[in-house]
Amino acid sequence: MFKLFIEGGPFFMGILTVLLICLLAAAWKAPAWVKEIGLIALLFGVFSLVLGFSDICSALQKYADISTSVTAGGIKIAFIPLLYGIGIYIVSLVIRIVQKPRI
Repeated sequence: MFKLFIEGGPFFMGILTVLLICLLAAAWKAPAWVKEIGLIALLFGVFSLVLGFSDICSALQKYADISTSVTAGGIKIAFIPLLYGIGIYIVSLVIRIVQKPRI
């Protein structure tokens, strides 16, 4: 897991981890914020994916002879923070479902 954390980029993965901790704290102290924190995590994941694809396109434009395996590896790495953000959003939805009052 730590390898994926480092490969995904310590900046965005660190922000997403802080959001996960905030989500778990909000589940206890401020349940109304759970869904919003999950959405913020999802958007940070999407934002990191867009920045990753921008870097990949810049590298392809600058160095035209990059192999497809290197490009595929870069695309794989760009998806790691997105998957982490989606996971945090799913956790926020599960917490919200559990916290909803019964009818």
